[in-house]
Amino acid sequence: PKPPSPPAPGAPVSRILFLTDLHWDHDYLEGMDPDCADPLCCRQGSGLPPASRPGAGYWGEYSKCDLPLRTLESLLSGLGPAGPFDMVYWTGDIPAHDVWHQTRQDQLRALTTVTALVRKFLGPVPVYPAVGNHESTPVNSFPPPFIEGNHSSRWLYEAMAKAWEPWLPAEALRTLRIGGFYALSPYPGLRLISLNMNFCSRENFWLLINSTDPAGQLQWLVGGLQAAEDRGDKVHIIGHIPPGHCLKSWSWNYYRIVARYENTLAAQFFGHTHVDEFEVFYDEETLSRPLAVAFLAPSATTYIGLNPGYRVYQIDGNYSGSSHIVLDHETYILNLTQANTPGAIPHWQLLYKARETYGLPNTLPTAWHNLVYRMRGDMQLFQTFWFLYHKGHPPSEPCGTPCRLATLCAQLSARADSPALCRHLMLDGSLPEAQSLWPRPLFC
Repeated sequence: PKPPSPPAPGAPVSRILFLTDLHWDHDYLEGMDPDCADPLCCRQGSGLPPASRPGAGYWGEYSKCDLPLRTLESLLSGLGPAGPFDMVYWTGDIPAHDVWHQTRQDQLRALTTVTALVRKFLGPVPVYPAVGNHESTPVNSFPPPFIEGNHSSRWLYEAMAKAWEPWLPAEALRTLRIGGFYALSPYPGLRLISLNMNFCSRENFWLLINSTDPAGQLQWLVGGLQAAEDRGDKVHIIGHIPPGHCLKSWSWNYYRIVARYENTLAAQFFGHTHVDEFEVFYDEETLSRPLAVAFLAPSATTYIGLNPGYRVYQIDGNYSGSSHIVLDHETYILNLTQANTPGAIPHWQLLYKARETYGLPNTLPTAWHNLVYRMRGDMQLFQTFWFLYHKGHPPSEPCGTPCRLATLCAQLSARADSPALCRHLMLDGSLPEAQSLWPRPLFC
């Protein structure tokens, strides 16, 4: 192992805008019932709320609701104070959660509409997307590339290649059309790999055919990492579903790949859970040495009961010898309580900076590992994490001991279905209680 050296004072720093889980609801309607009987509310068909309860807010709602297009437009038009950006990582989930009546036409409308909005407000800034689990219909349905004809995902990948052609080179578009994944070089010395994490999804029933490496994507990933290692390049990985939430066979293989290419893999970025968290990777021999961390950024959407938000990563910049590691990150939110006040203008504000808020010496894996252990014994620190985990709008019910231990356990578990990874966290005797919540429920 060769831990990265901290950049020299004054070295260039890159700012990466990170967008995930936008979930645009075409049918969002102010005043509708936020607590309807359907899986998604605040929309045409939700009905009016009882006289005793308010209806959906203009900019969004703290409930099982997604976002109107105006809120996404507000987010993108209000990015100025958080910028400028060198590039954008965008990890999917564009359509809303009305999965019971979505058509291919609906999904393509969401893809083209939101892509056009991103391009309108970000202009020449390069955007690198990844495929979310909601992009297809039925939801989570991503057949391996050897499935052909009308059941295949060709309709979706072709549309993505057409929509994203201004951002991606020819070779990236070629593999995107085949399997929804690609690789490219944003800078000399940095390789970006965008994975289609639907090939690890527990909800993708096509993987009953082959759940190990259904699209040959992991083998392709190894080839890309090996080539980067041979050249001395660093690698960023982006994807939608985080590895700790994947099918066990896929997740454990991915974990081993991360360990093998520890010196090459500079950073990993995911979304999907809608909350603000991370996953630590350890050496497989002892499960005690932190060797990598995956950052899980919070969602743009409010689903469920959250403020809208986005993330900005500060990265060791574009210069010869750069480590390209994450130096810090910032999270921005729209406070819906304030924004939905009559006459108010939406104001996207900085919620927190990671190193400052958590007192981190750096953002290397050991620092995140130590943060979890600090939160085990420091309830005030954990409550800060719990507040930020929910983008400044935590549930009204408190997070008791089982909830707290399960939440901390998840931060240590980048490998699916592996409670052993955090067993040492539970040496206070609370492990059985925490394990009763394993794996914890997740947003998707």
